[in-house]
Amino acid sequence: MTKVSGKHRRTLEQIFTRPVPNTIRWDDIEKLLIHLGAKMSEGRGSRVRVYLHGEVAVFHRPHPKPVTDKGAVASVKQFLENAGIRP
Repeated sequence: MTKVSGKHRRTLEQIFTRPVPNTIRWDDIEKLLIHLGAKMSEGRGSRVRVYLHGEVAVFHRPHPKPVTDKGAVASVKQFLENAGIRP
């Protein structure tokens, strides 16, 4: 697995925090996913398809605010766990 440090580590730890925070910026999640080796492709509207370690997920970028809602954070957490990623 890719070594995760600094801001990426903080983002990863926030994703796995309970209760689920509602303060994580989506662009920080995207940067973490890319750092971990994810490939991303644009879908329709605000959708983004993410491929990581054989796992595939589709997420919706939040708008108009840049902060990710709790449900989306929980989905990202599940995706990361399925891909073998934990803090």
